[in-house]
Amino acid sequence: MGLFDRTLEYIDQLQNAGTAAAVCERLLGITSNFGLTALMAGTVPQPGTPRGLQKQHVMLCDWPGDWLKRYVARNYVDHDPVVSHMKQLQAPFQWRDASKSAVIDKSSDEVMGDAREFKLRDGLAFPLVTLDGQIVMVSLGGESVELSDTEFGMVSLASTYAIGRAMQLHTKAETIIDHIELTARERECLQWAAVGKSEWEISQILGISEHTSEKHLLNAKSKLGAANRVQAVAEAIRRGYIS
Repeated sequence: MGLFDRTLEYIDQLQNAGTAAAVCERLLGITSNFGLTALMAGTVPQPGTPRGLQKQHVMLCDWPGDWLKRYVARNYVDHDPVVSHMKQLQAPFQWRDASKSAVIDKSSDEVMGDAREFKLRDGLAFPLVTLDGQIVMVSLGGESVELSDTEFGMVSLASTYAIGRAMQLHTKAETIIDHIELTARERECLQWAAVGKSEWEISQILGISEHTSEKHLLNAKSKLGAANRVQAVAEAIRRGYIS
């Protein structure tokens, strides 16, 4: 089975998950093939958020229990270099990159050191920025993480789709739509978005204004019930609108 077919199969598995726990289980079933055996996903709390309220930000969790307790008890979210890097970069990255680029002080070094104690030596982090600008973070960790650039992209897509599915279940806002009518332009814009083209690049390729290309993508996201562009592309692939 080729990578595209595998990705499509993974997206189908996640879409068919009926609970957050099932989403979590199925995503880890995918990522564990690459050494990513633990998962935490949710909104990023503001600095200084009381510890008792931090767990309310969690949407998906299969983290070592004792590590989660320590993380909350010591307020590590305010010192975690992975969280800090996510806020600045807002793009997929490996934990090791966050450690390299961040100014590591005693507190952040303690976070990463304690994570290693729980066999979380490295990992990947993926953002999902919702339509209202809120950052949702997916963080996957493990003791030995091995994957190629192509596999990184596949895991990134699956993870972003998983948190989108979890958000649908969390808010109970999902509606079942048997058939969605996308216009030819909406499909074209999604097709180019799937290969990483920006709104401006899409406008140049299709000979339309940047505002128009952005409008087509927003319409497609709305019709597909997607929280952002990545989830819209994944849903369009799953439904066979683009390939």
